[in-house]
Amino acid sequence: MLTDRYLDGVPEGSRASQGKSLGGRLLSDEVLGHIRALNAIAAERGQSLAQMALAWALRSDDVTSVLIGASRPEQLRDNVKALDNLVFSEAELAAIDEHAVESGIDLWRGARESAS
Repeated sequence: MLTDRYLDGVPEGSRASQGKSLGGRLLSDEVLGHIRALNAIAAERGQSLAQMALAWALRSDDVTSVLIGASRPEQLRDNVKALDNLVFSEAELAAIDEHAVESGIDLWRGARESAS
């Protein structure tokens, strides 16, 4: 969800349109509003939303790696560009915290409940 792919809704052929792990129900107007706000912050930083999300995850000394969902080589090349800007101002972090909110998404709920 932290890419620019869903900023204007669910595109045809996307995972969300196919009812796979990211179902269209997860992309409510409220969630999309937060994603669009995060995208605006990323743009101000000169990054894509995915690049900013990776940079945010890597900002802690406790994090040694992050997982990405690249399915094409160009996505991987784009993600590596997150390393070009790993520094966040306090204002940026505050703005991100305002929009990086829990949205009730729990992709593992079904598997967890069926295992109990």
